[in-house]
Amino acid sequence: MEAFDPLLLENQLCFPLYACARRVVNLYAPYLRPLGITYTQYLVFLVLWERDGVSVRELGRRLYLDSGTLTPLLKKMEDAGFVTRTRSAADERVVLVHLTDRGRALRAQAADIPAQVGGCVPLAPEEAGTLYTLLYRLLEADA
Repeated sequence: MEAFDPLLLENQLCFPLYACARRVVNLYAPYLRPLGITYTQYLVFLVLWERDGVSVRELGRRLYLDSGTLTPLLKKMEDAGFVTRTRSAADERVVLVHLTDRGRALRAQAADIPAQVGGCVPLAPEEAGTLYTLLYRLLEADA
């Protein structure tokens, strides 16, 4: 019997998580490309379509992104005319992100994406639900 080798790729839980995440993100590309947005921008839109006018801090918290990633991303979205960034009147240290008309209009064009991509993931609904629960447990353990 061979001893467990923690440095074998097949013994790393992080590897299938990483590889599956990349595969799933790549499934979105053909649906997002015609909209002119990236997967990470799509995630920002999901938060803003749910509630417009959130702070950069709140976006980072919701998306598990740091400001070093989020700031250039939001700048590109602003340059493309999808969002605006303004300082809060109540606290100038807080930057709020708002959708433009163009950003709001994109919602209708993206409406079918979850169903289209969901059909590409080979999991039964109960398996997908279990995976969702486990992944959020991992995310929240670090919070």
